[in-house]
Amino acid sequence: MNDDDLKKLPIGIQTFRTIIEGGYVYVDKTKYVYDLINSASYYFLSRPRRFGKSLLLDTIAEAFKGSKELFKGLWIYDSGYEFEEHPVIRLDMSRIANENTDILKRSLISYLKLCYDSEGFALDDDIESDAFAKLIFLMHKKYDKKVVVLIDEYDKPILDHLHAVEMAESNRRVMRGFYGILKSMDLYLRFTFFTGVSKFAKTSLFSELNNLKDISLAGDYANICGIPVEDLSKHFGGHIESLKPLRAFQGISNLHDTILDWYDGYSWDGESRVINPFSLLTFFGQKRIGAFWYASGSPKFLIDLIKNNPGEYSNLNSLEMTETMLDAADINNLEATPLLFQTGYLSVGEIIYTPGTPIYVLEVPNKEVGEAFNKNIIAAFTESGYTGAETMHLNISRALRVGDLQKMLEILRGLFASIPYNLHVDKEAYYHSIFYAIMNVLGFKIDAETSVSKGRIDAALELDDKAYVMEFKYVHCPPGASDEDKRRLFDAALSDGMAQILDKGYGDKYRGSGKTVYLAALAFLGRDEIEMRVEG
Repeated sequence: MNDDDLKKLPIGIQTFRTIIEGGYVYVDKTKYVYDLINSASYYFLSRPRRFGKSLLLDTIAEAFKGSKELFKGLWIYDSGYEFEEHPVIRLDMSRIANENTDILKRSLISYLKLCYDSEGFALDDDIESDAFAKLIFLMHKKYDKKVVVLIDEYDKPILDHLHAVEMAESNRRVMRGFYGILKSMDLYLRFTFFTGVSKFAKTSLFSELNNLKDISLAGDYANICGIPVEDLSKHFGGHIESLKPLRAFQGISNLHDTILDWYDGYSWDGESRVINPFSLLTFFGQKRIGAFWYASGSPKFLIDLIKNNPGEYSNLNSLEMTETMLDAADINNLEATPLLFQTGYLSVGEIIYTPGTPIYVLEVPNKEVGEAFNKNIIAAFTESGYTGAETMHLNISRALRVGDLQKMLEILRGLFASIPYNLHVDKEAYYHSIFYAIMNVLGFKIDAETSVSKGRIDAALELDDKAYVMEFKYVHCPPGASDEDKRRLFDAALSDGMAQILDKGYGDKYRGSGKTVYLAALAFLGRDEIEMRVEG
């Protein structure tokens, strides 16, 4: 049995010293720390929330404080690193109040005062950037050593206000001035590291720090946060074994693989995969499967973005983006896909290397993210609520498993009728998005906009013994249209949809699979006016 099988789990602990001295499980990241310290001086790292960024910074802080004995048994201990002591300034922007710009400024001053007091300095500045610069200078002078600056959640004063662009922009101006002093303090700095969730603010905030090294997509640092898949059994094998006799897991034949299905799948190099540490530790702590990471924070600004452009959500798998496209840099013109990636709702499935810029193929990382996010999409787009969405999922699942498409149509009518008028979008992509969310939540394998030899299928849904090929048609219905007019519109749309399925051979790829193949054309005239035509 591995020694880690007997160690306590560091649930809710982000302090390196507490983990080591308390005998908790620690997945060794110290080689990355060594490489960072010896490769450059200014770094930036973007990772999703609760992914181990704070623990990483705390580990770096202890290395720079010269706490060598804490690292005994870890990679860096025998690396030759000298553990030279440096003064460290550690700022966590999640602790800064930011309700408005005035509060943000005052909170920064209050936070810096704590730093001043802990070093025995007197704070006599009321301008936050000046106070920050002076703190660096005073610490350099006191210790006669260059200073290490570690800033966690650099973007939180901005990220908290993406729903109110003017406030986000105002806070960004404050933080730009605050961080901007680092350029002029280069003479006194040994090492500077910024971490955060997003990259949209990085370009404008750090425009003067032209030597800032962004390692967010660097292959050498792909696994700097998170738990590598190969370490699951090594560090948590005993804990997995202890759960197997519990009633909640008795119907699961392979708990190890089930854990990976739910919490693995994150990648920043398209090759190695890491597990979400917050989700994994919460899973062990609560002894049940659940969407823990998603429930720990609301992606309201993402939901709002998707509402405004539902077409971006019609297929979240196999999206192709360049690195430039993944940097959502403009607060005034945010796009959903880059933010979904930066905040952890999408991950790198593959990198396609071309003679020019590499192409990043994005995908939903795991069941935790996919199911929870899709359920909230449905609840947000309709008035069904989370409980209503769950009930609807069960009913559609039963209908599809027995091939009852008429029952599915009835449920869809009720679902779309629950969309508030102020949320309804008069676009075909809107219906694609809602339908895609429903089917993903149900756990079906659905490929939206799947390519075939003669075109692209709107939706292809596979079960063990059935395959559904679907084409969506949306027709704008003039206000006051008669029932006869609506019937003509429906007939034309359904005929067009079915002809497209048959002419382009959308169902051909499933012939010979042994599955019953259903071809379905769906026509939408409005929120609750949906018709369907089916051929076997």
